Amino acid sequence: MRQCVAFGRNEIWSGREWSTVTPEEAGLEPSRLVQASAYAGGAGMVVRAGQVAFAWGDTTAVYHIQSATKSIGAIALGLAIADKRIHLDDPAVRHHLSLGVPPEANRETGWLDRITVRHLATMTAGFAKDGGYTGLLFQPGTMWAYSDGGANWLGECLTLAYRRDLAALLAERVFRPLGIRPEELIWRDNAYRADRIQSVKRREIGAGISASAGALARIGLLFLAGGRWGQEQILPADYVEELRTTAAGQACLTVIHDPLERFGGASAHYGLLWWNNADGAVPGVPRDAYWAWGLGDSIILVIPSLGLCASRVGTSFPGERKPSYCRVLEPFFAPIASAAGFRGG
Repeated sequence: MRQCVAFGRNEIWSGREWSTVTPEEAGLEPSRLVQASAYAGGAGMVVRAGQVAFAWGDTTAVYHIQSATKSIGAIALGLAIADKRIHLDDPAVRHHLSLGVPPEANRETGWLDRITVRHLATMTAGFAKDGGYTGLLFQPGTMWAYSDGGANWLGECLTLAYRRDLAALLAERVFRPLGIRPEELIWRDNAYRADRIQSVKRREIGAGISASAGALARIGLLFLAGGRWGQEQILPADYVEELRTTAAGQACLTVIHDPLERFGGASAHYGLLWWNNADGAVPGVPRDAYWAWGLGDSIILVIPSLGLCASRVGTSFPGERKPSYCRVLEPFFAPIASAAGFRGG
């Protein structure tokens, strides 16, 4: 059984099995989708009007998506905001009294009380990259540094806000309603910190999820619909809008702790645990595009202005990644946008 709700140019479908159309029926140019999939390899889907318009590879096969877990963690953050358990500008220590410790040296900086939930979600809290217990690199809000550790502190804030395993929370509130089967999205045990926090299962949101292209496409469709699925508003629409944009003042922040030169200009194209194209870092794609991005170039791409989303899992894209990882995204993203009629710069 399926349920559909029209929203603008899109339609939300919440059945267990995907409904399919041809690219032409979805208003997409097939040859451009073939071009995108040939570059991407692996497995993927392009969804428009709530229906699969194009797919390749085994879209049920599960891959490690690692850092794309952050964008799924953003769903838990959205639920907590909707439930009024957390606000973006709360001091994070309000929700986690031992935030940032260990190491003890972090307490000595005097910065821990200044870290907000927003800082943790935007990579501006100051924690170093590793997902375990890392030192603070800078005063919160003054620079940008990609950090699994900061995301994992946020995951613990959310866990303590609900006093519940985040995997169970999301399965009940989000994945089940979306029709994502348990075998399609799997959360590993915490690889960096103790298994329990105050007797509750402790999950990473910096990494740790394995998922199929089909599961990721359903998550993309949830965001494309502004957090709505069927008749239910799962995430606040204003939160989804804020999530996909770069906060005022963030774009000018210096990116540090990037020895492999992976994150050139990242402060200008990062929202709340999702990447975005606000600064046009990916040419040939609308500025409102945003995406989850993880190991093996696992992707959830959402383009509201074109009414479509796409997913992709597999091995890493070929090509040079300096001065920014974004270079490898254009050969995948741009043909999909072009297939939908986008001709912008």
